Amino acid sequence: QVQLVESGGGLVQAGGSLRLSCAASGSIFSIAAMGWYRQAPGKQRELVAGITNGGRINYADPVKGRFTISRDTAENTVYLEMNNVNREDTAVYYCAASLSDRLRSFSVDYWGQGTQVTVSS
Repeated sequence: QVQLVESGGGLVQAGGSLRLSCAASGSIFSIAAMGWYRQAPGKQRELVAGITNGGRINYADPVKGRFTISRDTAENTVYLEMNNVNREDTAVYYCAASLSDRLRSFSVDYWGQGTQVTVSS
């Protein structure tokens, strides 16, 4: 089993920045990729960004050039740096871990509990 704990959500003004963190514990040796999803009210959960153990990265089009995903393997932590946020970024953000390293068809095996990000105008 893998446990994922997110932190760093909150209220941020449009145009501002926020960094989310996700600490993994448990059977982390089995994880091949980690990612961030988000779910806005009334919308489906969507993949925002993913990163493999080998460092391959993929971003959803709406966040390209604004968000950066990174991973500290020594700390078993993945980050999502969110810059120039807008109101469409308001959502609950979920950390996810996969036993597969396929990014474009990310297969979630473990979820975090989610952290709320609210962007104010």
